[in-house]
Amino acid sequence: MNNGSSVAQLAGVLRNELSRYSEGEKLPSSRALVTRYQVSPVTVSRAIATLAAEGLVVSRPGAGVFKATARRATGSVGDVSWQEVALSADPPHTAVAPGGHGPGATSVLAALTTPPPEVIDLNGGYLHTELQPERALAAALARAGRRPGTWSRPPVEGLAELRDWFARDIGGPGGSLDASDVLVTAGGQSALTTALRALAAPGSPVLVESPTYPGMLSVARAAGLRPVPVPVDADGVRTDLLAEAFEATRARVFVCQPLFQNPTGTVLAPRRRAAVLDIARAAGAFVIEDDFARRLAHADSPPLPLPLAADDPDGVVVHVRSLTKATSPSLRIGALSARGPVLERLRAVQVVDSFFVARPLQETALELVGSPAWAAHLRALANALRDRRTTLLTALSSALPALVPRRTPHGGYHLWLRLPDGTDESAITASALRHGVAVTAGGPYFTAEPPAPHLRLSYVNTPGTAQLKEGVHRLRRAFP
Repeated sequence: MNNGSSVAQLAGVLRNELSRYSEGEKLPSSRALVTRYQVSPVTVSRAIATLAAEGLVVSRPGAGVFKATARRATGSVGDVSWQEVALSADPPHTAVAPGGHGPGATSVLAALTTPPPEVIDLNGGYLHTELQPERALAAALARAGRRPGTWSRPPVEGLAELRDWFARDIGGPGGSLDASDVLVTAGGQSALTTALRALAAPGSPVLVESPTYPGMLSVARAAGLRPVPVPVDADGVRTDLLAEAFEATRARVFVCQPLFQNPTGTVLAPRRRAAVLDIARAAGAFVIEDDFARRLAHADSPPLPLPLAADDPDGVVVHVRSLTKATSPSLRIGALSARGPVLERLRAVQVVDSFFVARPLQETALELVGSPAWAAHLRALANALRDRRTTLLTALSSALPALVPRRTPHGGYHLWLRLPDGTDESAITASALRHGVAVTAGGPYFTAEPPAPHLRLSYVNTPGTAQLKEGVHRLRRAFP
């Protein structure tokens, strides 16, 4: 094993070797493992921590690491069959995913599942550690930890300084928002949950783009809402159909991603921006603007349009912004911005659900965005996203030219591939996994029957571009 060996590889080797040890027997020292496997002390430490988390070893400070005692059965399992009846009797307000049970979390869980080390991940939606600003995050966390009061209770709305930063970040140079219009949230998913629960009553319809982000559909269904699709084309949501959907359903909420939409990557055309607001205003409805990809613009992207919230003096837009996608999945810091009485409704729902966002995370986020490292990271990320997108498109052009998208996305982290009619996308994703590459089927992105089969390929969860090329090579073998 060389210096490039991963934590997972070393953990796997040590896991196999544990069969040679008796319970309570001491493992070799960290120094011995470093020498034997030619890895760094950090790799050894993390591999041991992995085994400890699995209950396979016990670390005793000052003494060493020992094979854990196997767990003994403490008694027979009771009769849990009654739960089938209890869990099947859904209350009237509970919505479930089509053809399934519960709030439709399957697609979310699939997106969060880490594939085995030998599988190339073109599925995940978070930055690989190679793309994360780990040093800047560590420095920000250290500085935040030294701040007086870091472990005290924060205001329920969030730290005033962080709310002010989000207001400037969302409102743009004109300063159309201020701190009083912002609530700090525990990431974008939490913000979407709060917004949907605050704005729509259980059982009511909510208009969504089609296709759209499955995590939002899961949130809506868990809140007892009925997602109603409005098709998206190359210029974003079809505003003619949006007006018809509002009239037909009397919905009071429309959820959209105007910038680098997930999964299509489209940007809402300028002529449709005002139309979305006008249509919603006429319907007496809110627009939830999920601006998840603003910090994921590529280095060759044209200038970005302002958020819809920046052109909305009447409080139609409830804006969602998060730092998580551009930093680390563990920096779960986001913001909701809104004008008017709706902000108090949002605040009340969030307080009931979670009280407040952990202050150490807020302090860390504030330190990060206020440091010179933040701008440097965003520049590096923009370059890396451009290079990875280009690599993936080039590999597709060579191996699977019929699947290359007509438009090149200049933001976000994925490609949306239209498969030939009649293709079984589930069979393709299963075959791809057998060939060592994880991709995402398009079906879960639609609220009704999909108009065509699709695949979504992510290019941010691999160590580098070499894995993207190999991933496409493996995907090609998955097709008949």
